[in-house]
Amino acid sequence: MARVKRGVNARKRHRKVLKQAKGFYGKKSRTFRAANPAVMRSLRSAYIGRKHRKREFRKLWITRINAAARANDISYSRLMDGLRKADIRINRKMLSEMAIHDPAGFSQIVDRAKSALN
Repeated sequence: MARVKRGVNARKRHRKVLKQAKGFYGKKSRTFRAANPAVMRSLRSAYIGRKHRKREFRKLWITRINAAARANDISYSRLMDGLRKADIRINRKMLSEMAIHDPAGFSQIVDRAKSALN
């Protein structure tokens, strides 16, 4: 049986990791043994960060909606309850965009929600 030399594949893998470690500080950007755990950790953090970004945006939208709702004399929770009762299906992202860019339209939605609560 012929002997299999694996140097080419190992070098490819090392080169791939070192390319991902470009910009890291010190040895982490130059040596595979230091770069490999740093790259693995950064990939794990990036994966987690993609999930966190969704949470952060939802928090931002809710904060904006609450601020605009309070300017229209209603709290966020009462507004959302009123929207549900009025059968107005609009997501928080669009509500927050309306609160910023179309205050008149947002106040019309708030009025519909208020009337559904009464």
